[in-house]
Amino acid sequence: MSGTSPLRAWWAQRPPAAGAAVMATGIVSVGLHLRGHEFLSRLALVPACAAWLGLAVNFVVLLLRERPRWVAQAGTPGALTAVAATTVLGTRFSQLGWQVVAQALLALAAVLWPGLLCLVVRHWGRPMPGAVFLGCVATQGLAVLGATLAPVSSAAWLAHAALVLFWLGLVLYLIALVRFDLRQVALGAGDHWIAAGALAISALAGSKLLAASGPRLRLWNDDDGGVLRAVTVALLVLDLAWYVVLLAAELGWPRVRYDVRRWATVFPMGMTAAAALSAAAVLDVPWLRGLGQVLLWIAVAAWLAVAAGAVGSAREGLRSAAAEEPVRSTARR
Repeated sequence: MSGTSPLRAWWAQRPPAAGAAVMATGIVSVGLHLRGHEFLSRLALVPACAAWLGLAVNFVVLLLRERPRWVAQAGTPGALTAVAATTVLGTRFSQLGWQVVAQALLALAAVLWPGLLCLVVRHWGRPMPGAVFLGCVATQGLAVLGATLAPVSSAAWLAHAALVLFWLGLVLYLIALVRFDLRQVALGAGDHWIAAGALAISALAGSKLLAASGPRLRLWNDDDGGVLRAVTVALLVLDLAWYVVLLAAELGWPRVRYDVRRWATVFPMGMTAAAALSAAAVLDVPWLRGLGQVLLWIAVAAWLAVAAGAVGSAREGLRSAAAEEPVRSTARR
């Protein structure tokens, strides 16, 4: 297109997996809020929102102008980051008290979810990279946001819908697990961590569902609550086990070069911290709060490292786009 700047040309080439940057930054913001670091939390929310808006524009432009390319990208697992990122931001806005914005983001994610999920599942193969777990992540993201909004909106139906999504997310996790290439633990470029992140967001969804039942909404009887509690604990334990395995693999097989899929490493780290902090309050397990705080600062450190790599990669990409612009201009003439 005539007059396209190097920045616009570079940004237009961002892959669907770039949505993991919004997920990672958004969940770090959520975790910082849970620990009372409100200034840092809001500071992290700014680039998350900016990136979400930029990727949303890309999504719409591709849909309207380059339908074949949009369909091709929508069939990749990374496309589901659009749903997951939207629900993470919605959860953070709900924490801020901006319930109308959170509800709008829930509605948007709910509209996107079935179509994108069907397109992605149709293209599932075997073996698959860690992005295969994004089906679970997107579904549980809806469950988390629905369960977060249910008590503040006094909407029992929303909590029950979130509960259905919670169980569906676990089914999708099991299906993804049998398709996951375990060699990715040693060879993956970063998205292999979603194997843990999907369990973490599932545990967070369980804790949110438990927290939704209270004086304003009597949702679960003792049996239902007991099952939810047991499953949430089991999910958190499995998540922490994956975390240890994946961290050990990082030490055994170092992968220090930047890759956009590294944002899919930061997201599970931040989500595990948020799940531990949320579960500590709901399950009344005080030591989880300390663990969650430690994991949160690990996630913040990982975010800073990946962000530094992303800045360096962006500079190279912009230089390359600027160098190619005269060639494109000559070709147009």
